[in-house]
Amino acid sequence: MKPQYAKVNDKVEPKTLKAPSGKLSTSHLSIKKILEKKEDEKDGDTIDLRNMPRNDFDFDDLKMLWRRFAFMMKDEGKLTTYNALIKRDPKLKKDQIYTLEVDSQSQIDYIQSHFTDLVSFIRKGLKNYDMSIELEVTKNQEEEVKFQTGKDRFTALARKNPNLHSLKNTFNLDIEF
Repeated sequence: MKPQYAKVNDKVEPKTLKAPSGKLSTSHLSIKKILEKKEDEKDGDTIDLRNMPRNDFDFDDLKMLWRRFAFMMKDEGKLTTYNALIKRDPKLKKDQIYTLEVDSQSQIDYIQSHFTDLVSFIRKGLKNYDMSIELEVTKNQEEEVKFQTGKDRFTALARKNPNLHSLKNTFNLDIEF
């Protein structure tokens, strides 16, 4: 048998259906199904915190884990989140509630995307699932700024004591480290 080939000039009639067949491919995305999956995942992720450990911890342990998480964000290339986390240390608000003050709402938005990871990382590291963290926009940004570079530190100290400029020039000191 010879295979039958359509000639170049021959027109092939498209296949037309007079009634729907009812067979649809299900390889398309459905927003409803995606939302249902997310709700199922949320239901499965709930942890009963009453049965989790509540060990005592030092504030230094909290700061160490806080900075470790911040450096993990830096390694992942999330520098905005890193800078927001590293700029100020968390403060004890009351009993087991700590607050982190940030400069603006946009920093809260950046942190919020990783907030559950941050809280679970710290709780797991401290073995204390009773503690919680809150984010707040600071009211006085000037007073609590931690300096990121040596030049920033020198400028702030030179504002308080102008004699530092003469020392720098006299001994030919380099402040950019």
